[in-house]
Amino acid sequence: MTSLDHTAAACRAAKHTRVQHLITADEHSLADLEALIATLPLCSTGRVFIEVPDEQWPTDLAVPPRMTVTWLDRSRRSGAPGSGRGCAPGEALSRAVCAWADEMLCAEDHATRVFLLGGYLGTADIVDHLTDRLGVPADGIRTPERFGLTTAR
Repeated sequence: MTSLDHTAAACRAAKHTRVQHLITADEHSLADLEALIATLPLCSTGRVFIEVPDEQWPTDLAVPPRMTVTWLDRSRRSGAPGSGRGCAPGEALSRAVCAWADEMLCAEDHATRVFLLGGYLGTADIVDHLTDRLGVPADGIRTPERFGLTTAR
């Protein structure tokens, strides 16, 4: 049995490799998010950030036990500091994910699997932050193909 096997016994083993996941979504990509989560091994670890318009959206999302889900309600957040504006789509997601990445991603370890399913603006900001500021290889970041964000940079 290798460290990549995902049987229940392998997941309980102390030497089992657990790859961290960073997953983002918004109200338009919830079906894609649920499909992605269904493919994750039970022993997966990491963080799921979901930006939604208001408090009506959050639901119980079945994720592996070692993963944390954070719902970001745009209606309760402000826009750019000092602007007096409300939070634009993608803005809360970008701020939260970039802050998390600054604390949790190690420059020398790019084993985190990144899946960005949110809207274009927030996703583009996150990709720029991960690749330019933190040195995450663009080919290790999965985004919707229609965005064209993670091709050669």
